[in-house]
Amino acid sequence: MSELAQPRRIRSFVRREGRMTDAQRRALVDLWPRYGIDAGKLPIDLRAVFGRSAPVHLEIGFGNGDALATMAASHPENNYLGIEVHRPGVGGLLRRCAAEQLENVRVISADAKEVLEHQITPGSLAAAYIFFPDPWPKKRHHKRRLVQPEFVALLRERMAIGGILRLATDWEDYAQQMLTVLSADSGLENLAGAGQYAARPSERPMTRFEKRGARLGHGAWDLAFRRRKPDA
Repeated sequence: MSELAQPRRIRSFVRREGRMTDAQRRALVDLWPRYGIDAGKLPIDLRAVFGRSAPVHLEIGFGNGDALATMAASHPENNYLGIEVHRPGVGGLLRRCAAEQLENVRVISADAKEVLEHQITPGSLAAAYIFFPDPWPKKRHHKRRLVQPEFVALLRERMAIGGILRLATDWEDYAQQMLTVLSADSGLENLAGAGQYAARPSERPMTRFEKRGARLGHGAWDLAFRRRKPDA
């Protein structure tokens, strides 16, 4: 390897476009200027893109956007930023935002790690959500799972002191990994108590992935952590 060569980044996702409807395709063109934020290397001025100053809640991997749109409609006092690489899901969320006139939602379609590294400033997030990320169930693929120590540390640094991080999965071994990784981060405290999972919060909408898992007999595990004060 030459001195200038960079190691290939292990990604936690694979772009699977799937079937995109004409309506989703139109939304990506017509509504992106209203709700979309382009990927880039410079920090986002969150106050400018939302047109106001309000607590910013981030959802990583919002899928078809049901949870994000529901939370945004229920809590107009907050700003909601969503990251998703699946373009049909992005198009679907844009359509819903327009139909429900959700002005407190903005969307980025890019790698969450790169967005956090380059576009989100430290301490700027009041809350972050990761609901039902790809479990990469085969053991040889576990390195692709999103919730890894380095990613959690990066996300925690982007959260304000006291900011809340909520996760959920319907894969028990991934839940155990999440609990282990988050508990090992000294900058986070488990709101449910050491080594414990959280109760499903009433404000978390049930996603279609969770509904599908329930039909298959899967359980669901929630986690809730808070960013500590330094040296707390």
